[in-house]
Amino acid sequence: MENDSTLYVGLDVHKDSITVAYAIGMGDVELLGKFGTTQIEIDRLCKRLQSKARHVRVVYEAGPCGYGLYRRLIAKGFDCMVCAPSLIPRKPGDRVKTDRRDAIKLVRSLRAGDLSAVHVPTVEDEAFRDLARAWSSARDDLKQARQRLKSFLLSHGVQYSGRANWGPAHRRWLSTLSFSSAWQKLAFNEHRRTIEDRLAQCERLEAALREAVAGWRFYPVVLALQAMRGIQFVSAIGLVSEVGDLSRFEHPRQLMAWFGVTPSEHSSGDKRRRGSITKTGNSYARKLLVESAWSYRHPARVSIDIQRRHEGIPKQIIDRAWDAQLRLCRRYRKLVMRGKSPQVAIIALARELAGFIWDIGRMGMTLALPQDRQPA
Repeated sequence: MENDSTLYVGLDVHKDSITVAYAIGMGDVELLGKFGTTQIEIDRLCKRLQSKARHVRVVYEAGPCGYGLYRRLIAKGFDCMVCAPSLIPRKPGDRVKTDRRDAIKLVRSLRAGDLSAVHVPTVEDEAFRDLARAWSSARDDLKQARQRLKSFLLSHGVQYSGRANWGPAHRRWLSTLSFSSAWQKLAFNEHRRTIEDRLAQCERLEAALREAVAGWRFYPVVLALQAMRGIQFVSAIGLVSEVGDLSRFEHPRQLMAWFGVTPSEHSSGDKRRRGSITKTGNSYARKLLVESAWSYRHPARVSIDIQRRHEGIPKQIIDRAWDAQLRLCRRYRKLVMRGKSPQVAIIALARELAGFIWDIGRMGMTLALPQDRQPA
């Protein structure tokens, strides 16, 4: 390290500015200044860094600005890393936070090897994930719009006697409602129109997603995961688009930790204390995982829908999915019989389900699956 001539660079990135700090080898950390985020400013920054050393290592925190800067720096020949903000070492007594101090801290942590890199998806994977997230957001907006209409009707004492599943019968009943006040009638019509708009948006995005997934490189993984109980098209698309390449996890425990379903721990000496799950990583992917785990509280069986999703899937994947059913359903009964609450038992099942997802997803990448099959 004494003869290290590497240039370590820390970037504190914001929407309109980038604060830059650097250090050559084990030398002192210095500030380079503040730069803009335009292409011209990025090029100017790269030229100044290249003039200081031949080998440049750059790091900045993952944030709302995305991975565009990472791809620009990689194209310039720099060794760039996007680090996880939650895993940056912090001093408990340090109560001062500025852009300069953050950039200097990144340089020192990068030089010491104390930073954890986040996975940067390819341009194609990120584009598909954006489409999947837009679809998920549209479905959430539709759910909220329906809830607002139900609250509006309940506040005026209007209740549906049948099953309010927003099917054809329920929608025909809504069309028959009328209010005495013109203002209430306008508010009711606007609520209904919002629901129709969100419903049309969901249909457009779902059609685009089903068309796009057939050409995606992880389409075999999507098909393989749908062989499992509780993972249909919605869950499979959400999980695969958020997790990305499963081969980057060398062991299923790493995927469990990425989902944030591993127990926290605070041990010292002879005392070992384990607490609730860490809840780190992607909250949306963890939500999909837990929702899928709830289906294993029932006895193991292969329904008609699962049989339909098994069509064209290799027997090795189908057998592994059945092993998951037998194990997880049996484990849920054992945990509940031992006095565990259903919620705690489901979290335990979700942790093991992540291991099966790791295994079956990797099978899907290696085994030949029907590429021309339409999404279920």
